[in-house]
Amino acid sequence: MNLKSNCKYALACITSMGVRLTPENRQTVQDSTRFFMQASSAETNALNIASSLGMKTLAMTNFVRESPVAAFIRRQLRMRGIDFTGKEISQEGPWGYRHQFNIADSGEGLRLPRVWNDRAGEAGQLISASDFDFNKIFREDGVQILHLSGLIAAVSPSAADCCLQAAKAASEAGTLVSFDLNYRASLWEGRKEELLPVFTQLAALSDILEGTDEDYCFCLDLPEEHLHGSKPKPVKEGSEGDFERYRNLLDEVRYRFPKAKVLALPFRKIINAADHLVGDCLWAEGGWYTENYRRIPVTDCIGTGDAMTGGLLYAVLKDMPKEKWLPVAVSCGALACSSLTDYAVPADERQLEEIYNGGRDLDR
Repeated sequence: MNLKSNCKYALACITSMGVRLTPENRQTVQDSTRFFMQASSAETNALNIASSLGMKTLAMTNFVRESPVAAFIRRQLRMRGIDFTGKEISQEGPWGYRHQFNIADSGEGLRLPRVWNDRAGEAGQLISASDFDFNKIFREDGVQILHLSGLIAAVSPSAADCCLQAAKAASEAGTLVSFDLNYRASLWEGRKEELLPVFTQLAALSDILEGTDEDYCFCLDLPEEHLHGSKPKPVKEGSEGDFERYRNLLDEVRYRFPKAKVLALPFRKIINAADHLVGDCLWAEGGWYTENYRRIPVTDCIGTGDAMTGGLLYAVLKDMPKEKWLPVAVSCGALACSSLTDYAVPADERQLEEIYNGGRDLDR
């Protein structure tokens, strides 16, 4: 990949920040009295790999003025080494704007995690391209990769336009654009005619596209026959999943969106809440790579896909050999799964190598 040089930031994103509340000790939400609170968003979760490993990152977002939740989010981003920029908005009374709440348990055994998104009055709805100086960010400061996701793009028409304007400004400045499609049925319900053109335009501007088979089909209006292989392969550790079907799907994406030089398609099979099989398929600048299903123990699965995306982007930024991109991505996903946070915090690259090699050696 042709990365821009002399940049202040390796990675930047547009995001709507919120908080997640998780019951202690893997309990259910309805019978818990103690909760763990963290600042979270899909986009900053992806930035966290690079920021943890010493790269400068930037979150473009907004905050509710004089809100203690906003103050909490700012402190959390500072602790994670993520810079932020954006304007403050007025709460406008008790029925106005606030940061979103995501209430989710971790699951246990056959009881899978359950997630309740509370986005009413979400401050991110007001994010606008006019909130940010894209000329300063992308030309004066410099950014190597701009990362966007389907979550922020689907929040509101204003946020969608902000993503489009940022992607155009980034591309014109020589910044690579990454887009994780991140389909959510709850956000798309009744809005396909509104969102499909936005996602199609963002995909056309992207150098790196990430998503599951459902993400690609639903967000880019590809034939749903790609979701159902005629002879699906058995799912077991060490198998490559339905690689032929994934390859056919990504071939169609390549044809429709020729600017993209990297296409990633992670896949997962859930055995139970604490036991998952995870793999990944990648097309990168003419070559095919696959990471077969690996069994990973799970503490909390939320953020796995964001961490895999973050690992892939980190490998690109480090100019690693392409055959190492998926091992880094899968290792970051496994690391996120082992933590109660929605994001992975690798100590160093060696820790990722240890995870990929099975975690059999004790580091003293």
